[in-house]
Amino acid sequence: MSRLKLIQSRIRSAAAPRSLRIQLLSRSLLVLAALLLLIGALQYVIMKDFLYKNQAETLLQMRGLPKELFGSPGAERLNIRVQGFSGEAAPAVPAVPADPAASTAEKNSSDNSGDRPLLFLPDMSIAYISESGMFTDLTGAAGMVSPRLSAVKYAALLEQLKHMVHSGYEVVQDETGREQLVVFRPAGGPGTQYGLIQIGKDTAPLQSIVLRQLLTFAGLSAVALACGLMLYLPLLRRTLHPLNRMVRTVEDINAGNLSIRFPSRQGQTEIDALAQSFNGMLERLEISFEGEREAKEQMRRFIADASHELRTPLTSIHGFLEVLLRGAAANPEQLQASLKSMLGESTRMKKLVEDLLLLAKLDRQPELELRETRLDSLVSEMEPHLRMLAKERTTRFVLTGGVMGMYDGNAIKQVILNLFSNAVQHTDPGQGLITVTLTATPKEALLSIRDNGCGIPPEHLPHVFDRFYRSDASRTRSQGGAGLGLSISQSIVEAHGGEIHVMSQPGEGTAFEVRLPLNARRELRN
Repeated sequence: MSRLKLIQSRIRSAAAPRSLRIQLLSRSLLVLAALLLLIGALQYVIMKDFLYKNQAETLLQMRGLPKELFGSPGAERLNIRVQGFSGEAAPAVPAVPADPAASTAEKNSSDNSGDRPLLFLPDMSIAYISESGMFTDLTGAAGMVSPRLSAVKYAALLEQLKHMVHSGYEVVQDETGREQLVVFRPAGGPGTQYGLIQIGKDTAPLQSIVLRQLLTFAGLSAVALACGLMLYLPLLRRTLHPLNRMVRTVEDINAGNLSIRFPSRQGQTEIDALAQSFNGMLERLEISFEGEREAKEQMRRFIADASHELRTPLTSIHGFLEVLLRGAAANPEQLQASLKSMLGESTRMKKLVEDLLLLAKLDRQPELELRETRLDSLVSEMEPHLRMLAKERTTRFVLTGGVMGMYDGNAIKQVILNLFSNAVQHTDPGQGLITVTLTATPKEALLSIRDNGCGIPPEHLPHVFDRFYRSDASRTRSQGGAGLGLSISQSIVEAHGGEIHVMSQPGEGTAFEVRLPLNARRELRN
């Protein structure tokens, strides 16, 4: 069963054209052919009805039919010969029985008529229906057989034609199977009606006219389709030119050349919308690739910097161990100095590893214990430790009371400690001034740590929060950490839904400003 479905699917895919140009052309021609077919059918129906009505009007306007043809009052029998185009006399047709209520004048007129040969067209039929419903075919013996309707129909027609001529027509078949168009009119005047005349006309000539008109329309339609095809192909090729140009543009795009954009104004609304969508996609891809390249570059720098930072203490520890193995362990003073140096390097390496683990944890999914915390109380609690860290430097604390929000107290303390330590490292030990300011707006808390140190050159400001970034070109480790403190502070602040900014002028000092939301339970960023 699955094999059969596969074969059917392949047949359908092979039968269906894949070219957009062929699809548009075939479907347009199909729609046009369907419209022409519908127009032809409507033309056939309308033209047929028009010809039939016109023929009916012509038959109703016939005048001069002799009264003897339909019987005279008081006459017992009237022999009428019907003659065709050949001139040969046909057998006599018995007249309709006389109506006893007819006038004497009409009776005399009938008696004087005698046998009168009448000329009828071979494609016409005439019949007389008396008021009593008797049907007499006047042309069936020598011409067309008159079709006969039901007695109920004739009675209804007699009732309708008492005061007016019936303007409608009927299309019926006679006994020979020939289709005729028949009309009806009263025999006699409006006041002397004594029966019903049925006049029939063969519909074959009318059908021939309709079919001839239909064939003419079909030929003209075929010519119109052929001419339309010749004109439509160049127009279709020109219409699809913007799409073909987009295809060529797509072929020129690759991972290293994502700056190409499609023309957004090509004169076609749908193509323009498609071009704008593609341009948006290319812009997002370009940003994504650029971000990926930047991430790879950052990873490369991170690995290089981390290796450099770890290699320095490891090299130092390895050197001290070699010195101890060569005999320095026997000297208590050298042993003590070496052990202290190794302890300092191991402590530094331990701090570096802890910072790296913290950064990895913050990048993945920060786990903060948010509690309602007063920032002014938290800074006041840290004030003795910060003054001890500043040593001889002047410190000022300007705190606004009642600044409260949902924070992780330990994480905020680490941010304050990192920023304060950075200020200590870049200010003069004797003349340094560090100011800690806490203010609040209706929506956020503003924590600022400002110093009067050497400042940061403008070219270094965009990179101060990069990992392992140090503004000193020599990358000396005589003072300061590994360059991870500001990166950790930024990650913690952003995990709280806040922002951190730096403002600095060379020779005028540096200010770090932290903005944290107030009284809002923010979801941790993923």
